[in-house]
Amino acid sequence: MASLKDQLLKAGLADKKRARQADHQKRQENKRREQGESVEDAAARVRQQQAEQAERSRQLNQQREDEARQRALVAQVRQLVTEHRVARAKGDAPYQFTDQKKIQKIYVLPPMVNQLARGQLAVVRLDNGYEVVPAVVAQKIQARLPEAVVVLHTRDSSVAAEDDPYADYPIPDDLMW
Repeated sequence: MASLKDQLLKAGLADKKRARQADHQKRQENKRREQGESVEDAAARVRQQQAEQAERSRQLNQQREDEARQRALVAQVRQLVTEHRVARAKGDAPYQFTDQKKIQKIYVLPPMVNQLARGQLAVVRLDNGYEVVPAVVAQKIQARLPEAVVVLHTRDSSVAAEDDPYADYPIPDDLMW
C-alpha cells in the first residue's frame, strides 16, 4: 500500500517540491520537540526574523529611493546647464576662481569677465568641466544641487548700506557725469 504522499503525487494534486518542503518542515518540528522548544517559541522567532527582514527591506528601499532622487536632481541640473549655458567659444580672457581649495581657470569672452564679477553670470560644474550660465539659472541649480554652483557673486545690500557715509545725502535726479 502506497503512502498518502505517493498517492497525491500520482494523482497530480501535489508536486515534488511541495512534498519535500512538507517533509523538511515535519523534520524541523520533530527536531524542535526533541530539543524542548515549543512550536509557539519557533513561531515567535520566525515572526521576529520576518520583522527584522522587513526593516532591512524598508531601509534598503529608502536608500534606493534616495539614490534615485539624487540621480534625478543631477539629471535636472545637467539639463538646465546644457539648455542655458552661455557660449564661450573663442574666449581669450582668463577667469580664475577657486573650486574645492584649488584655483581653476576658464577662458571666456572679455565682456563675460565683468558680468561674472557683477553676479549676472555664474560658473557651474558639469561632469568634469565648467560652464557659464545666467545667474537666474544658477539660482535654480543651487536650489536643487548646491555643490554644482562654483561661482555666483551676490551683492549684500544691507552691508553696503551700513558702511556708506553718504547714505543720508540723496543723489539729485538731474546730476550729469
